Amino acid sequence: MAENSKTDTGLKISYQSKELYVCPVCDGEFRREELLSGSGRLNAGELTDELHRRYVPSAKYGSIYPLVYQATVCPYCWFASMEFDFNRLSKNIAQDVFNASGARKKEAEMIYPGVDFTKPRTLVSGIISQYLVLRCYDYYKTDMSPTIKQAVAALRAAWLLDELNQKDTGQHYDWLSILFKKKAGFLYSEALKRELEGKESLSALNNMGPDTDKNYGYEGTLYIAGLLKYKYGDTRNTERRFAELSEIKRNLAKMFGLGKSSKSKPGPLMEKSRTLYNQLSKELNEFD
Repeated sequence: MAENSKTDTGLKISYQSKELYVCPVCDGEFRREELLSGSGRLNAGELTDELHRRYVPSAKYGSIYPLVYQATVCPYCWFASMEFDFNRLSKNIAQDVFNASGARKKEAEMIYPGVDFTKPRTLVSGIISQYLVLRCYDYYKTDMSPTIKQAVAALRAAWLLDELNQKDTGQHYDWLSILFKKKAGFLYSEALKRELEGKESLSALNNMGPDTDKNYGYEGTLYIAGLLKYKYGDTRNTERRFAELSEIKRNLAKMFGLGKSSKSKPGPLMEKSRTLYNQLSKELNEFD
């Protein structure tokens, strides 16, 4: 299997897990690549409006992207999931997942060719790993909360595409990132709708992230769903757009007491929600 990831200066940034993983689809054996922490490897930077934590490159280690290492991917059949769900796939569907391995690889190659999961993770293989997570949760039952997990994976893939676009401009990675964010927006809204209808709970996702540095929980999920619809939702139908933005604004006001003098629930999520609330108010006023 792969060696550990290293920086251009030869410094280690990852290690191979002691635990041996056995793929529930093809029975292939491998070890997960884990990100090393400490020693100044990760320097937290800004938190974006999408609750994505950026990291400032260090002089010693350069740029490190924690999201690259989050997905567990079988390097042989390219079955993928969030770490704790890898061995929780229903056995009676494993053959179907195996039969689709060629299609998964072909689809991933259309995003970026030449990815090899037997080698140390890179920014590119991190993107593909999140795409595979998005793809493979189609095979999980509703009690595993697959829709919200797909939403998180789509958003994480988009963030990594943003990073790749900064390093390699002019290759339309920014356009691809927007497509993934639109997909994430649809999936976030669908996950919340399914929970409201009693079709699929969100409870199987213990850490709603959406990034790895902090769990913003259910309120963060409502905020992200609203933000993505505001930023990337369909704007062609004016009447529907007005109704959607009005609902997002009401939900934010309900959650955080926005529009009132209340200062409850302080913190980054409150600040981001207040900014979104004001943006919604401005656009809704323009409809008038």
